[in-house]
Amino acid sequence: MSNIPQIIIDTDPGQDDAAAILMALGLDKLNEIKLLALTCVAGNVPLHYTQKNARIICDWAQRSDIPVYAGAKKPLLKPLFTAEEVHGKTGLDGTKLHEPNTVLQEKNAAIFLAETLANASKNSITLCPIGPLTNLALAFSLNPQCIQGIKEIVIMGGTFFEAGNVTPNADFNFFVDPVAAQIVLQSGANIRIVPLDVTHKACITNERMEALRQLPNQNGKRFADILQSYERFDIQQFGLEGGPLHDPCAIAAAIRPEFFNQKSLYVEVDTSSGICEGATALDWHGKSGKTPNALWCYHIDDKSFFDYFTHAISALP
Repeated sequence: MSNIPQIIIDTDPGQDDAAAILMALGLDKLNEIKLLALTCVAGNVPLHYTQKNARIICDWAQRSDIPVYAGAKKPLLKPLFTAEEVHGKTGLDGTKLHEPNTVLQEKNAAIFLAETLANASKNSITLCPIGPLTNLALAFSLNPQCIQGIKEIVIMGGTFFEAGNVTPNADFNFFVDPVAAQIVLQSGANIRIVPLDVTHKACITNERMEALRQLPNQNGKRFADILQSYERFDIQQFGLEGGPLHDPCAIAAAIRPEFFNQKSLYVEVDTSSGICEGATALDWHGKSGKTPNALWCYHIDDKSFFDYFTHAISALP
């Protein structure tokens, strides 16, 4: 049991967040990870919806035992920017939603993170933030010592070789709260970044969608329905053959890093306002002389990833 990765997902569900959470819940059922908690942040949609969606997703997997915490309602220094045009008003377009049975914990997500990490064994917990990084930045501010409990932070965010998906140069997660992203990158924790460069190679083709739909469980079909609604946006914007599964790539990178090509380098996020707000600056060739602070994923074995993703979803009810 002690060798099973312990994971906390920080999330703003969102359809591809739903995919990542369901993947993690499937891997938990298969005893490949231990999912400790979901912490929710405003991002794709406001916090009222993200925390509710996280609880609904736990219900879908019949896992109302997973603790869900609500955190930041807005970024550290700027107004909230959301993505209803992609994910729909509730964040989970494409399927019928119910009032969740999974309860919302009373404690604030940032306080939960600060306390849990501070009290954890050294280097024992992997954080998978797949939304804006506000909750993590607040936790580190509340108790800088809490970083001791982090084994690794696997971030879905950033872009370098691909165009931005919300501005010319920035991905959504870093753009929503660039100050928080920069705080996390400068924290000294072990960081792995899964950017759009990778996630745009992990597209849900019709064949892969059908494989999910054919699984002998409720969640395979439900998830295919959600993806059908979601994928049209990135297909139209980027000309991809299917919608990219951004957030599940971060779960895969935390458990199966061998699916990815990676490079150790220095990364920072532009916190100025203007055309580069939220953009990731990468020292690809080591010209700055600054010590690398992240492992940057730049390629994915998409077949192995989708086989693993389907394996996880197949374990759900």
